[in-house]
Amino acid sequence: MPQNSAGLEWIKASRSIDRGACVELARAGDMIALRDSKNLDVAPLLFTRIEMGALLHGARHRELDHLV
Repeated sequence: MPQNSAGLEWIKASRSIDRGACVELARAGDMIALRDSKNLDVAPLLFTRIEMGALLHGARHRELDHLV
């Protein structure tokens, strides 16, 4: 991943745009980068595709609902 993550193509869920909950994801080589768009000075977290897949699977199956 480049030192400056500004060159990545960041995406965010459409629901987060109007609510100020700006978590964004981008492909970073073989990894998936995750950042809070309000804190661009903080380095993004990096996950493997397997890790991100497990997170998304849990979210889809409502396994994480008790956290919000």
